[in-house]
Amino acid sequence: MEQTLRGVGVSHGVAIGEVRHMGTAVLEPPAKQIPAQDAEREQGRARQAVEAVAADLIARGNLAGGEAQHVLEAQAMMAQDPELMADVERRVAVGSTAERAVYDAFAAYRALLAGAGEYLAGRVADLDDVRNRIVARLLGVPMPGVPDSDEPYVLIARDLAPADTALLDPGLVLGFVTEEGGPTSHSAILARALGVPAVVALPGAGEIAEGTVIAVDGSTGEVFIEPDADKQAALELAAAERKAALAASSGPGATSDGHKVPLLANVGGPGDVAAAVEAGAEGVGLFRTEFLFLDDSKKAPSEDKQVEAYRKVLEAFPEGRVVVRVLDAGADKPLDFLTPADEPNPALGVRGLRTLLDHPDVLRTQLAALARAAEGLPVYLEVMAPMVADRIDARAFADACREAGLQAKFGAMVEIPSAALRARSILQEVEFLSLGTNDLAQYTFAADRQVGAVSRLQDPWQPALLDLVAASAEAAKAEGKSCGVCGEAASDPLLACVLTGLGVTSLSMGAASIPYVRATLAKHTLAQCERAAAAARAADTADDARAAAQAVLSGE
Repeated sequence: MEQTLRGVGVSHGVAIGEVRHMGTAVLEPPAKQIPAQDAEREQGRARQAVEAVAADLIARGNLAGGEAQHVLEAQAMMAQDPELMADVERRVAVGSTAERAVYDAFAAYRALLAGAGEYLAGRVADLDDVRNRIVARLLGVPMPGVPDSDEPYVLIARDLAPADTALLDPGLVLGFVTEEGGPTSHSAILARALGVPAVVALPGAGEIAEGTVIAVDGSTGEVFIEPDADKQAALELAAAERKAALAASSGPGATSDGHKVPLLANVGGPGDVAAAVEAGAEGVGLFRTEFLFLDDSKKAPSEDKQVEAYRKVLEAFPEGRVVVRVLDAGADKPLDFLTPADEPNPALGVRGLRTLLDHPDVLRTQLAALARAAEGLPVYLEVMAPMVADRIDARAFADACREAGLQAKFGAMVEIPSAALRARSILQEVEFLSLGTNDLAQYTFAADRQVGAVSRLQDPWQPALLDLVAASAEAAKAEGKSCGVCGEAASDPLLACVLTGLGVTSLSMGAASIPYVRATLAKHTLAQCERAAAAARAADTADDARAAAQAVLSGE
């Protein structure tokens, strides 16, 4: 009998196939004592396993490229954390085996993350994956991960580690479903980059039996268990129609009556540029520069190294707009040379611009590198600060840009509700706003974006979030300035129409989403988008807001 489940759709498309479950996690090693004379040998085994796992993660990242590479390199750094290794060696010195010492040391660190506020707790899945890989190597058992199969299948897992998601073969893995995760988790972002349909935060997904035929709609978040032939045909027809619409859509983003909405790409570095250009991105709306800094958590990259990376991205968009976010360190992106180690809640502490203002030399070097990188290029460079709270923050950033001699527009990200509520004040100091809807939702609803249990409150269709978007866009319009969206909300084609109706002036997203958004915008007039936005804001829940907007845009 057909059954319908609903999770959170995070990557467009439809997948129909048999279920295969992710391999089981590594079992807990036995707690047995070793003789004192074996301690040095066991410590050596632990070090070798750690280095081998780190090397494997880096190799996987090199193969995957793009955003996946940055994520996996960060995971490799997690494996090599010197404090964790010191704890492992201490535990071996008092009698633990290498595998038990690794298991216990990671468990202690896991508890620290889980208790350090929900923002850092979102990194627990990545930490567990690193631990499992090291313990598996020490025990000599197969790595947990994607199942072997000669036939295409739909993958189901409790959660997917970046190392698994990055190397999924789209020829075999038709789509995936996870019980945990959220729309802005690493797995969701990488799924969009791969173009694999995906649904996350689906309760009970793990109970679907191996071999069951399911249909996954990554646009709606629906998962159909044992769909009949008519349902399968209807889903396949809808997918084919969407594909045809994508093929027919090209050129700059615009509504059907010619209202221009530039469609930009979110990138993490030069490796993401090719996909953005191929998708027809009109520029870059979010260049996440922190991945360059994660190569070495002990010190900032040199100015010359930064210039080289920035220039590669700028050169790819001649006459285009490239919006660079300066370093957003802290919270789930800690850097040893910048981030305080003893904050009780890093997500609410010294993060983003606050970190840079405490370390003006780091900001000064980055701004100087951006200035050099843009020299002689016909690119429209814009630079923005993360985590701006008020006009004082905005002024401090603008002053730093001017002191660095940067010939660019200076902007502020709206990720904190205070910035949305006082957007007009902030715009007295900067020339544009960019809405980071991922963090804005997190701080508006006190709901960590990495925690599946609160995914309802991370939904960008929440009317309260739309109100904050509207307030920011209205303030920008009143000041004659621009207000874009660079959060994952922009990758939802229907929501893109609503954001346009709210007055947002550009949309930035993962490259794979650009064709979907372009095709959907082209079907509707600006007036229709405005009516859909008003209907969504009048609703009381995210589901009702989505349904109300859909009704308007479909002419119901």
